[in-house]
Amino acid sequence: MTIVDEQGRAEPPVDADEAGTLLGFLEYHRATLAWKSAGLGEAGLRATVGPSPLTLGGMLKHLSYVEDHWFSRILFGNERAEPWNSVDWTASPDWDWDSAAEDTPEQLREMWESTVARSRELVAKAMENGDLAQPAVRGWPDGRKPNLRWILVHMVEEYSRHNGHADLIRESVDGSTGE
Repeated sequence: MTIVDEQGRAEPPVDADEAGTLLGFLEYHRATLAWKSAGLGEAGLRATVGPSPLTLGGMLKHLSYVEDHWFSRILFGNERAEPWNSVDWTASPDWDWDSAAEDTPEQLREMWESTVARSRELVAKAMENGDLAQPAVRGWPDGRKPNLRWILVHMVEEYSRHNGHADLIRESVDGSTGE
């Protein structure tokens, strides 16, 4: 039985297998970011808190990049998709964060939503071809390759960290609070 909270997020299952639990938590955190950035225009998506340059728009773009990087590039060995393959990452290592100010709220949401949809498809494809222990096609320079389990846990961690930032930023924009 799926339980949906007052923000429309499906609660992670309490009795699923390992893959179902990991995917449940990842989906919960994706839904949290969607909730925290929902309904905001340019000013809201560009707002910062204190000395931090982080914005909700930057998070949407950054997490689009992270989704594509881990599920497409690392897990399956695909080349970077646009716009990531056109970026001079050496000259602008924070391009995903910084360039979000040039995008409309609609562009940022569409980018993130389409990237998440593609990631879901890639994870489903990976699960059809193996289990959580299957290694990624690409790895680190030292030759180690993460497995799908590691990538999913890393993505839960990535969203969890940035959702903490999103809580603070959203509250500063319009007073909205909640877990």
